[in-house]
Order: sequence, then structure tokens, then C-alpha cells
Amino acid sequence: MKGNGKEPETAKEIILETYSLDVEGMKIEVQISRRPALYVPLYSIKIPGLAEGTRLILDTQIRGELVGEVNIDIAEMLDAQKSKYVRDQFFSKTSRVLLRHFPNLSPDNLKVLSAYLMQYTLGLGDLEPFLHDENLEEIVVNSARQPIWVYNKKHGWCITNIILKEEKSIQDYAAAIGRRVGRQINLLNPLMDARLMTGDRVNATLFPISTMGNTITIRKFARNPWTPPLFIQSNTISVDVMALLWLGIQNEMSILVSGGTGSGKTSFLNALSNLFPPNQRIISIEDTREIYLPSFLQWVPLSTRLPNPEGKGEVRMLDLLVNSLRMRPDRIIVGEVRRRREAEILFEAMHTGHSVLATLHADNAEQTISRLTNPPIDIPPIVINALDLIVVQYRNRRTGIRRTFEVAEIDDRGRQKVIYRWNPRTDKLEKIEELSALADRIALYTGMTTKEINADIAEKSMLLNHMVENNCVDIEKVGRVVAEYYNNKDALIEAVEDGRSIDDIIS
Repeated sequence: MKGNGKEPETAKEIILETYSLDVEGMKIEVQISRRPALYVPLYSIKIPGLAEGTRLILDTQIRGELVGEVNIDIAEMLDAQKSKYVRDQFFSKTSRVLLRHFPNLSPDNLKVLSAYLMQYTLGLGDLEPFLHDENLEEIVVNSARQPIWVYNKKHGWCITNIILKEEKSIQDYAAAIGRRVGRQINLLNPLMDARLMTGDRVNATLFPISTMGNTITIRKFARNPWTPPLFIQSNTISVDVMALLWLGIQNEMSILVSGGTGSGKTSFLNALSNLFPPNQRIISIEDTREIYLPSFLQWVPLSTRLPNPEGKGEVRMLDLLVNSLRMRPDRIIVGEVRRRREAEILFEAMHTGHSVLATLHADNAEQTISRLTNPPIDIPPIVINALDLIVVQYRNRRTGIRRTFEVAEIDDRGRQKVIYRWNPRTDKLEKIEELSALADRIALYTGMTTKEINADIAEKSMLLNHMVENNCVDIEKVGRVVAEYYNNKDALIEAVEDGRSIDDIIS
């Protein structure tokens, strides 16, 4: 249920939004509001039907009994196939313990209390509701001195009504996360990078390295991956520019997506990867798996691995890049290029005929070339011409909006030329140059004339618009429409021109 922005009569508080979450069967109420004393929105969570006295009994007495009665195998919890069985067994035993203490408990209240105990025994306790909120991108514990902070996709940074009152609680949460993935965090190892089973990235630091107290930072993995129609719907990119990029991907061009932290580089990379043909082999390489492609594609995701406490077993991005070239890939996706050797292998792959998509930290197309050709990456400028396109993503930290800032082509001498640039006054991607180098390369390998290239872009724009109008944003549906385009384009275009729905087209 969305808030209507009205001011309640009983308090000087403006409700911005309200909605509910389901956390393992327990209903959580979320309210986002503005209060005069706060300079950022307040994100409040409440568990209906759970009184403070009941919570005290659960925390001090019943949880202790459960530890003695329920044997939890961490390996089974990490196994996706066994995890549900473990949770079902836990729920069954929890119900028996609860009914011993509360024999007249109703089925609904039994479910709520069991879910609460599961949240604090198998889950991450106070952090669990935030992990179940798809509207959040970041969950941050700065210390026990202040409440948890969250980054909401719509409202930006919000302070919450939940505080972890002891530094030890923060360390315990971090240690619990580490144990599940074979990581350690202690006074000798005060920094930890890890990943939850859900794909969420976790960073933790301990005092005195973080001088104000222990910290946990959780970057949430997108449960609903971004697709081209979603980017168009959100006005992040125009339909004709997305159609141009689709043309480049169809013709196996290599694309570098750059931008600042949190600008949406990986999300945009994921969206572009939806446009691959279904008859090719795709290898993705990431530090933490964030890319997600349609299930019917031939896709092999690879992830790096940190060394164990003895310093052994590390698998680096470079190792995976070199190995991927032996796997006969048609497309290679690289999460982020940071080092010279990685860039050298990446551009070597481009020069040997592989289509590569990757990300890089840079604020515009010119800076992207500068970062590649200067230390610490410092690759020779002569190899840059293997790259075809640079797409720059931008995030306004004040307003929270994300936009495609620039699209630039690379000529045969490795120089960039911006074709489209975002105008903040009009909030539109405006064309500032005509295609030249990219059009020449497409013409060289396909024989297409400029007129045919423009017609192809218009055709793809029509199809993308049709997906947007039909709210076709699900990754599987988008992937199947794209596959239909590659396999039976004429029939697909005819169906779109006839106004048939997406479900009819892919059924």
C-alpha cells in the first residue's frame, strides 16, 4: 500500500510510503516517512502481533532450548537442495517447543513466532527483514552507536528504527556470515569480504580498524535482473540508443560499460547480455556473481575465490580470463577490469575475434580511454582499436537518478568519438555526431549500407517499444523475444506489427 503524502494529525510526520514484507512467513510492516528532526527519511519496520514481553521470552528462554534440541548442519544450510528440508525440520521442532510454553497459541501466531525464531537462529536476526526488501540496494551497520542505515531505490539513504546495541552483536553477525562461506573475521583478520548464499555481497570491518566501531556493509544482489525494456521504462536510456547497442551486440562488437560507483554499470551489462543470440556460448567472469541471464542460453558463470586463512586456494580474475579462452567462448563478460594484465588478456581476446563486454570505473568516454592507457592499467594505445563502443553510466547522488551519460565509438586509431550525450536540462540522450567508425565496421563485415543500418535500428526500436508497452521486463520473456528475433525475425516483426501481445508471440 502506497502512502498518500498526507500529514498525520497526531505528529509532524509525513508518510512517504508503506508496504509489507514476508519474511519466512512472518509479516513485516515497513513505513518510510519524513520527520522534522531528521534530515533523511526514516525507514521503520514493525512486526504485528509480537509484543515486547513475548519477544523477551523468545530471546532469553526458548532460543536457548532450541540450541539443545535442533542440530544445524551449516553445509546442509548452504546446499540449496537441502536448505528447504532443514528449514522445514526446524519449523516443526520450533512449533513443538513453542506449544509447550504457549499451549493456547493460535496457528497464525505460531507461524509468526516460529518465523521469528528461524530469523534469529538460521538467519541474520535484525538484518533479515532488510535482506527481504527488494526496494533496498544497500544495508549498512556503521557501529552500535547509531541505527542501521539502508539505501532505498526510490528514497535514497534512510535511517532505520533498528539499532544493534552492542559491538559484539555486530561482530557476531559478521562472524556468522564468514563461517557460512569459509571466511574468518577476528582481531588478527579484521577485514572480510564475503557473499551470502543469495548472492548479496558483504564487507565487514572490526574496531580499531574502523575507529568508530564494527561495521557491516551489504550490497544486495538484484533478485529481478535488469533488462533493456526496464532501462527504457525508467528513462535511463532512449529506445533508439538501446537499439543501436543491440545492433552492435548482434554484430559481435566489444563494448565497455564505464561509470562511477553505484552508477549501474553491472546492471547495464546484465541488460546488454540479454541481447545475445541463443546459439552461442557465453562465459561470465566476476568477483561476486551479479550477472544473470535467461535460463535457455548456453552460459557458464565463473567467480573468483579469495585465499583461505593459510593463503592458499586463491583464484584470481586473471586466472579465469586465461582459462575462459580455452573454453571456446563466443562471448566473454567480465565484471570489472582493474589491473594491467587483466586488460591485456581482455584486449587480446578482442583482437582474436571474441566479443567482450566488461565494466570499468570512469566518469566519461575520454576518461575511460585515459584510464586504460595510463597507470595502473597502462595498456598500449595501439590496442584500444579492438574496442568498438564505450557506454558511460551516470548516477546523480543528490537525486538518485541513473542515466546513460555517453555512448562513444572507437575509430581504427583508438580514439573515442561521442555519438550520444545526456543533456541534464532536457533529461534526454541527444545525438551530437553521426555514426562513422562503427558504421564502417558493420558495413565491412555485413555489407549493410547506412540506409540499411538505420532501418535495422528502427526495426529493433519498434520491437523494444512493443516490449515496453506490453510491460515485458522479465528476463526470461525478454530473452525469448530476442531469441525469436534471431531465429524467425520476419514472423516476429509481422506479429508485432499486427499488435499481438508478447505472451502470444512467445507461446
